[in-house]
Amino acid sequence: MFLKGKRGGPSGRRSVTQDWIAALPREKSALFDSIVRRWESGYAMMSIALDEAFCLRTRCSLVNARMQVVVASDLLTRLAGMLITACEAVSDRARYFPDLPAVEPLKADFFRGETAQSAASWNGLLHHVLFGDRSRFFHKLRILRDTLQRLGDEFRQTATDLTEGSTIDPAILWDSLDSLHYDFNTCLRESEVVLKGFLHALPSNQIAAFAEAINNPPPAKRIRVRATPSRVSA
Repeated sequence: MFLKGKRGGPSGRRSVTQDWIAALPREKSALFDSIVRRWESGYAMMSIALDEAFCLRTRCSLVNARMQVVVASDLLTRLAGMLITACEAVSDRARYFPDLPAVEPLKADFFRGETAQSAASWNGLLHHVLFGDRSRFFHKLRILRDTLQRLGDEFRQTATDLTEGSTIDPAILWDSLDSLHYDFNTCLRESEVVLKGFLHALPSNQIAAFAEAINNPPPAKRIRVRATPSRVSA
């Protein structure tokens, strides 16, 4: 799945799988655990809210179900912001590294929705065209960041359409929320793999600065992405 990768080549570079399995030094491990714990906590709360919305819908408690969708949307937006901040912090610091970890392209088969599948296909295509691991690393970061932004925007818009009753076929919107949730989870797992590989390469004297960038990011900058339909079913 996400960890598929070739064995280290003649340069001694470790594969994605090897980076994921290899233990981090204590300080880096503590930072990785704290970041991932925060991400996982946010994802769990969002998933619980969304699951509750689906359960309420099956019991025909539609007003309460829509209220839970709003909660799930707010939580997903918050988590998307954390992940986008992480992508930007990694990108800002990695540009100064002489060596970067290997990455594997996103796989379209791991996604359900059109937005994420299209992004993964583009990433896969360019991964085999770009020369050098540096270009591949930064391209994957950009694709992850933009896809997280798009998924968050689509989830929020779909939730708004559902709660405002602005569709004649709500079932399509519920299917879309399920699909977006699935694709967001895939992006979360990819982000965790990239983060651990990056921490292997991070110089020890930059750990504190990176932790500061992750935990206290500057005001969010809106990423401009092309609008995509929010009512695409799985």
